[in-house]
Amino acid sequence: MTQTDPNTPPRLTNRDQLARNRARATPEGLFLQNLAADEVQDRLTEVNRTFTKPAVVTGFPEIWGETFPNAKIVADNNTLDLEVGAHDLVIHGLSLHWANDPVGQLIQAKRALTPDGLFMGVMFGGQTLAELRAVLSEVEIETTGGLSPRILPMGEIRDLGALLQRAGFALPVADSDLREVTYGSATALIRDLRLMGERNALDQRHTAPLSRAFLTAVNNRYAQHFPASSDRITASFDLVFLTGWAPDESQPKPLRPGSAAARLADALGTDENKLSD
Repeated sequence: MTQTDPNTPPRLTNRDQLARNRARATPEGLFLQNLAADEVQDRLTEVNRTFTKPAVVTGFPEIWGETFPNAKIVADNNTLDLEVGAHDLVIHGLSLHWANDPVGQLIQAKRALTPDGLFMGVMFGGQTLAELRAVLSEVEIETTGGLSPRILPMGEIRDLGALLQRAGFALPVADSDLREVTYGSATALIRDLRLMGERNALDQRHTAPLSRAFLTAVNNRYAQHFPASSDRITASFDLVFLTGWAPDESQPKPLRPGSAAARLADALGTDENKLSD
């Protein structure tokens, strides 16, 4: 029997299954990858910096390579093919949610940056597929009395922002862009997830296909709870953007406590009232 190291975190993603899922993706199904790449490109135009040595970490090199033709494109493997200090910009392109060790991915990205280099990542956040998650759970509890891992657990924005701090980035920022997409049915949404390469790749997933009765119940319940119109449903995709800088002495730093040269009361033009002991 193989012994499991108690210090090793459980594997979340089956990388072989993830590769198979991505191989089934189609160009028309990758609209969210295109949207994310375009949004990252737009955000970079707001940064007062010219980047000459960019790199992109992604599971879909054709999409991100087209948007960033001068970048080194590397796969989102557990160990990233990035040289230490070789890049002034590292982008993690809509694949970090599948990482077994997201902090490790961020640390590797930071090590690949020059001092004061920029990291920008985009990943699916906690509100992604919230409707489908709720309906699947509800129907499965009713029909089987239990729950199985069917949708990847995704972090909330506060937790994802904390990952940047844990990885050692300076000036970390996290923000989200919630997009709603409509479909004809839950079955159409599940089919579209296959075209995106985003079907279930959890290591502990159930491999048995969903029964027709189960899917019918999911379709009906979804239409009842999350209608977009009389014949459409709504699905949410939460794009979380993570931004941080490789530490450098030139970056602004917070003042030490007690080092202020002026009183807040003077700045506000008010009297200072001391609190009683």
